[in-house]
Amino acid sequence: MKRSILVLLVILAACVGGVLGSLITLRYLDFQIPTYQSIDARQQSALANYVRDTSYHAPEGLNFLNAASKVTSGVVHIRTSFGPGDFSVNPLELYFEQPSRSSGSGVIISDDGYIVTNYHVIEDANSIEVVMSNNQRFYAKLIGTDPTTDLALLKVRARNLPFLKYGDSDRITPGEWVLAVGNPFDLNSTVTAGIVSAKARAIGILRDRNELHNLQVEAFIQTDAAVNPGNSGGALVNLNGELIGINTAIATSSGSYQGYSFAIPVSLVRKVMDDLLEFGQVQRGLLGVQIADVNAPLAEQLHLSISQGVLIRGVNKESAAEKAGLHVGDVIVGIDGHNIYSVSELQEWVARNRPGTEIVVSYLREGAPGEVRARLRNNDGNEEVVKRQLKHELGGIEMEDVPYKELTALQLEGGVRVRDVSRGKWKEAGIRKGFVIGYIDKIPVDNVEDLNRILDFKKGGILLEGFYPNGQKGTYGVDW
Repeated sequence: MKRSILVLLVILAACVGGVLGSLITLRYLDFQIPTYQSIDARQQSALANYVRDTSYHAPEGLNFLNAASKVTSGVVHIRTSFGPGDFSVNPLELYFEQPSRSSGSGVIISDDGYIVTNYHVIEDANSIEVVMSNNQRFYAKLIGTDPTTDLALLKVRARNLPFLKYGDSDRITPGEWVLAVGNPFDLNSTVTAGIVSAKARAIGILRDRNELHNLQVEAFIQTDAAVNPGNSGGALVNLNGELIGINTAIATSSGSYQGYSFAIPVSLVRKVMDDLLEFGQVQRGLLGVQIADVNAPLAEQLHLSISQGVLIRGVNKESAAEKAGLHVGDVIVGIDGHNIYSVSELQEWVARNRPGTEIVVSYLREGAPGEVRARLRNNDGNEEVVKRQLKHELGGIEMEDVPYKELTALQLEGGVRVRDVSRGKWKEAGIRKGFVIGYIDKIPVDNVEDLNRILDFKKGGILLEGFYPNGQKGTYGVDW
C-alpha cells in the first residue's frame, strides 16, 4: 500500500514538474516569432470570433448610418513633419527653425496596427504621427512605399485596433452607392456619400514622376462623393462597411472638390500591402510591351474589327510578351478571363501579379482570336522577387536581435543590441557596447530587420533611446 502511494506521488510530481517546465520553457527560452503574415490572414484571424450585432435594424432604403458607424473608428489622421533633424547644429537653431508639416488620412487594415495611406501623404517625411478617431496618438514606422500606385504602409505598436475589412472592388458597378471617409486635421471623422461614376480611370497624376519609368498604375474608381485634400489616404467603402478603395485624388481647377474624386481599388491595394509587408517593396510583374488604347479613329486607321482594347505598339526583347509569342499589332482583349477595354485596366490586372506568375492573355491578331500564357518578369528582366538585404553591420556598429528573456528583464517589447562599436558617428555619439536600442525618433524598434527598415527612410539626425544591461537608460543623437 505504501509502495502504491509512493509511486502515485512520483507520477504526480513528474506531471507537475512537466507543466512547470513547459511554462518556464515558454517564458524564458528564445523562440521565433513569424515575420510575415498577410493582411488577409490577419483579418481572418481577428474576425474568427466576431459575432455580428443583430440588435440594429436598418430603416427602409439606403443604410448609410450602419456603414458609417462601422468604419469611422478605423480611419485615422496622419500628421507628418519634414525637417533636417540635424543634431550637429545649435539646439537653439532647431527651436526657432521649426520643421514644415503636412497631413492626410489613413485606414487601419489589421488589429495589430498596420495602416494604409497615400505615398504623397508621407513622401519625404522625417516623422509620422498617427491620431486615432478617439485622439489616441502613436508614432508610426514606415514599412514601405510604392510611388507607382501612390500607396504606403505604416505600422504602429498597438493591439485590438478597429480595422476595415477588405471588400471586393471588382464587384462594384457604376451607380452603386459608396461612402468616402476621412480624418483631416480640422474635421475629425468626415463621412460623405456618393455613387460610383466609373471604374479603371486614368487621370495622369502619376505620369509626370520621373522616377516611375512609365511603371505607374492608374485604374481609379471614380465617384461623386465629396473628397477634399485632407481626406487623401482615407477610405472608400460600400454600404456593408467594407473597404473598396483608398481615396487619392480630386479633379479640380480650384484645389477644392468640384464633383469628381478618385480612389485606388482595394484589389490593387491588398496586393501592394502584402508585398510591402513581406518584402519591403512592391514586386511588379511586367508583360514588357508598349501599348495604346484602341479607339474609333485608331480602329479605322488600322482596320481593326473592334473599337475597344489595348493595341501592342512594341514588344521588349526577352520580355514575357516576346517569350509568349505576342506581336506588334496584336490587340489585348482579356487577362485571365477578364475583359480588357483600356490601358488602365490592363495595367491594373497585370500589376496584381508578382514576377514569375503565369497569366493568360487573350488577344486578336488580324481579327482572329488567340490566347497565350505569359510568365511575368521583373524590371531586371527575370522572374525573381527582390528580397531585402538584412544588414547586421551599419556605420561602424554591429547589431543583433535581443533574446526574449532579456527584453522582458528590460521591460521592452522589442529591441536591437549593439554587439560592437568600432568607429563612425555611432561611436562619436557615445554609444557603448551592449546598448539595446528600443526607439528611434520615438518609433519602437522590434528587431534588426525593423531597424534596417526604419533607417531606410530616415534622413538627417535621429534620436536613439534604450537601455544598457544594468538598466541604465541611454539617449543619443546621431547625425544619420
